[in-house]
Amino acid sequence: MKALVLTGTKQMEIQDLAKPEVKANEVLVNTAYAGICGTDRALYAGLPGSADAVPPIVLGHENSGIVAAIGSNVTNVKVGDRVTVDPNIYCGQCEYCRTDRPELCDNLSAVGVTRDGGLEESFTAPSSVVYPIPDSVSLKAAATTEPISCAVHGVKLLDLTPYQKALVIGDGFMGQLFVQLLQAYGVHQVDFAGINDKKLAFNKEKFGVTNTFNTKHDSLPADYDVVIEAVGLPQTQEQAVEATKKGAQVLMFGVGKPNQTFSMNTYEVYQKQLKIQGAFINPYAFEDAIALLASGQLDVESLISHEVSLEQVEDVLNGKVAGVSKAVVKVAD
Repeated sequence: MKALVLTGTKQMEIQDLAKPEVKANEVLVNTAYAGICGTDRALYAGLPGSADAVPPIVLGHENSGIVAAIGSNVTNVKVGDRVTVDPNIYCGQCEYCRTDRPELCDNLSAVGVTRDGGLEESFTAPSSVVYPIPDSVSLKAAATTEPISCAVHGVKLLDLTPYQKALVIGDGFMGQLFVQLLQAYGVHQVDFAGINDKKLAFNKEKFGVTNTFNTKHDSLPADYDVVIEAVGLPQTQEQAVEATKKGAQVLMFGVGKPNQTFSMNTYEVYQKQLKIQGAFINPYAFEDAIALLASGQLDVESLISHEVSLEQVEDVLNGKVAGVSKAVVKVAD
């Protein structure tokens, strides 16, 4: 079968691999679509994701496809089912798993990170992380279930109520997801800040954003109950803290570089009684993510800017393809 293999730092090649064998508790999935995200860019560059990817490895942790075979102990899916796959696999034994914080698992493994993922024609995953999708959800949309689930986890870490005013900083795919997600969770006013006027206008027209700000020239008011930072740069992280009112919550969702820091006024954190929250991966958020897609409360296909082939993936990862907001790889013909 055809696979795109990460063979070293910033090195990928198409290879012909044997189709993987299915163990008793595993599912073999024929990949339909695989999403590309910032984590893949980091892994391609030799940086860590949720875990380290050690070449040779097949990336692709945002996947959808069709069940091709099941192991002898599998009962939750059957051959022919349309599915999406949660990449994250927890050990169930460490301190964090045993205290209801599996996302912090000391022995985390992940499809498309520590084991071969969806940038190949077929891959295996434990049946416990394979989720059927309803007919109303396209396989293309289903490939975004993993990033949606990460955003859902972040939202669940916040205390949201309808009266709040929220600001999302970052007009990439995740920021645009958060715009819709906050509305789905009942926040009555969602404002949006970024650097791309077309994306800002699109989200105001299509998704009902109240106010937009281009941070190249607009100041952000210190007026928000909830601020979500979805960029991961020091300047936007500082802006997120500065845009808060008293009693506010800040979700630091954007992923910075491992050695990155930002500054903030610690007295302001005290005086405003701010809650500054990180969010790591997506523990048990796939059911909610699928339900949001099936209900129509999230429109993800309008946010997908590029559909590419396996042969084009490296050009996306190394920046040769311009204007990528969200790319998905069509693996099956």
